[in-house]
Amino acid sequence: MTADSVQSLIDQLHEEAAMDRPDEATPDVGIVMGSDSDLPTMAGGKGKRPGAYAALAEELGFEEQTDYTDAPDSRFTFETFVVSAHRTPDLMYAYAETAEARGLDVIIAGAGGKSADLPNMTASIAYPLPVIGVPVQEKSVDSVIGMPQGAPITAVDAGKSFNAALTAAQILSREHDELRDRLVDYHQGLQEEVGDVSRALHELGTPGFKAEYWDES
Repeated sequence: MTADSVQSLIDQLHEEAAMDRPDEATPDVGIVMGSDSDLPTMAGGKGKRPGAYAALAEELGFEEQTDYTDAPDSRFTFETFVVSAHRTPDLMYAYAETAEARGLDVIIAGAGGKSADLPNMTASIAYPLPVIGVPVQEKSVDSVIGMPQGAPITAVDAGKSFNAALTAAQILSREHDELRDRLVDYHQGLQEEVGDVSRALHELGTPGFKAEYWDES
């Protein structure tokens, strides 16, 4: 028996899939996770490294779309749901099954534990829509990447949802020059940081660099 709160989400997804809204009004990227306890990994915060939210919203100028019928001003958007493969399989199936019709171009799916089935099950159902799997923990890696031949999934290292978001943006950038330019600018910024650090280390010397940049406390 499906709980009312879950069924309402399933019904909503199918209703949205039937709306046939233009691409620019629908989320480009879907982020799903097995539990809200995965949110620190998928979004960042709580002592975790920056996550997919930071990559998309803070680095690449995406906006989060929280109302399917009222898109943000940004051309590039993403949405976020909790979809458990084990506790709410009907919701997982509905999300993956309707993703393409709802206008999504790529899905980022994160899950933890030894039975991290959400990414690979989502990839199987949403096929041929590309799915990028994020193992939330090291012990989740084998479960996420263990797909048989003919059932593809792209995956990143444990906890690195930031890279999953960059990969999603790379996929989108093949059709959107503006997004390609944003990715290039981001990468050039990383290069500048390395160049600045390298020069400072060389010119200050190791003791001087440590005194200037390291917090010895």
